[in-house]
Amino acid sequence: MIAQHIGRFRGNALLRATTVAVLTGVLAGGALPAQADAPHGDPSTDRHRLAELVSGDGFPAALAAVRGRQGRTSDLTAGVGDLRRRTEVPVDGMVRAGSNTKTFTAVVVLQLVGEGRVRLDAPIEDYLPGVVRGDGIDGRGVTVRQLLQHTSGLPDYVSGLGDFFAIRDTHYEPRELLGLALGQKARFAPGARWEYSNTNYLLAGLLVEEVTGRPVAEQITRRVIDRAGLRRTYFPAPGERGIRGAHPGGYHAATSGAPLRDLTDFDPSWAGAAGQLISTPRDLNRFFTALMDGKLLGARQLRQMRTTVPAPGTWPGARYGLGLFSTPLSCGGLVWGHGGDIPGYETRGGVTGDGRAVTVAVTSLPAALPAPEAAAAHVLDFVDRALCG
Repeated sequence: MIAQHIGRFRGNALLRATTVAVLTGVLAGGALPAQADAPHGDPSTDRHRLAELVSGDGFPAALAAVRGRQGRTSDLTAGVGDLRRRTEVPVDGMVRAGSNTKTFTAVVVLQLVGEGRVRLDAPIEDYLPGVVRGDGIDGRGVTVRQLLQHTSGLPDYVSGLGDFFAIRDTHYEPRELLGLALGQKARFAPGARWEYSNTNYLLAGLLVEEVTGRPVAEQITRRVIDRAGLRRTYFPAPGERGIRGAHPGGYHAATSGAPLRDLTDFDPSWAGAAGQLISTPRDLNRFFTALMDGKLLGARQLRQMRTTVPAPGTWPGARYGLGLFSTPLSCGGLVWGHGGDIPGYETRGGVTGDGRAVTVAVTSLPAALPAPEAAAAHVLDFVDRALCG
């Protein structure tokens, strides 16, 4: 996801794993509490909760795929797919998946580690010599692991993009975006702490291209999308502004509570390997399930991916591995996933160790709504309750 804290929303709304450092006071005990009058595991209850995201919080639409322990998936929708025409929300419709892309990118890098072509604790300088340089920034001291784990200290290029309506038709090359980051001062010394930065995954994409000699989009498609059997997930082609399949419109506002404007179509090149993918709730469930089942990575690489550090500034109990979040559930255990924020769409969800899976998508960022903190909390609450059936 690129969205940053709500107070910095206008300049940074892309793919941050949460919009909500402010949710710390809302999420008690590491997860959202379930309401006593709302039983778990009931599709009709899930449908009601999804509808409340529209009627109560103001999201134009919400759609979800909820898979229980027995493997059955319920597809849910609420709201309208187009605010002007009042069309229905397509079941399992395509959405911009935002920072879920980071997990796909991390999988490719870890596959290359398993093939002996990349070393996790090697400096990025070994693969991109002379590229990572700036004020307090030196690629000779930043490792591949630190990029994937968000402990590099590199500043976020998204803060230099400005108004998303103004740049909706602008095409960016990765090196141009990297320049926006390297023109800033380092946030901290590599390894000193955790802080989310989309620049880490911009560089991970460049690493993949350097090592394989092929576009990162091709490598994600061949190594992850095709291998996991994702039929409705794709990396947009250069210059592609629309969404190919049936999809709800995406809406955005430059400030909280301002009128929502259509931002379905735009050039997503600025998101790149950090957040450009398009997918559906079912496909995201399928991807994270395949990943956790060991179908995309060897056992050693999957252990590395699941080795986590605290992720302050996100939500209570959240920890980050290599392109992967773990979050405590109110009913016990963890959900593994990522989530994504990109103007027009937010996705949240993940999978549990016993096969449950949930992905929910809403068609604006919570930070665009009149009560952003509550809206963001309610999206996360939907995930927790749907998984705790």
